[in-house]
Amino acid sequence: MAEGSEKGEDLRRSLLAIVAEEGMVKDRTIGVDDQLADLGIESADFVMILMAIEEKFGVYVPVDESLTEAKTVGALLDVVVAHIEEHRRQQVAS
Repeated sequence: MAEGSEKGEDLRRSLLAIVAEEGMVKDRTIGVDDQLADLGIESADFVMILMAIEEKFGVYVPVDESLTEAKTVGALLDVVVAHIEEHRRQQVAS
């Protein structure tokens, strides 16, 4: 399946894998309720996570208030999914 056609849970699983890899979360499975701070994910990790998302999905995710307020993995995924879905809607409309 191409990255551009990923939907719903498949998209969230792909993003979760990026967060785990780029956030260097080791020795455990991360879940949507996990606190980013508890996982050791800091601002430099956010940059790496966002760069990996941009590379894989071709979408820029700005570091804005919604992103900086994300405290859990799930909240981070919600912000990123919203940007990806908006990007896809714009591509279809053009």
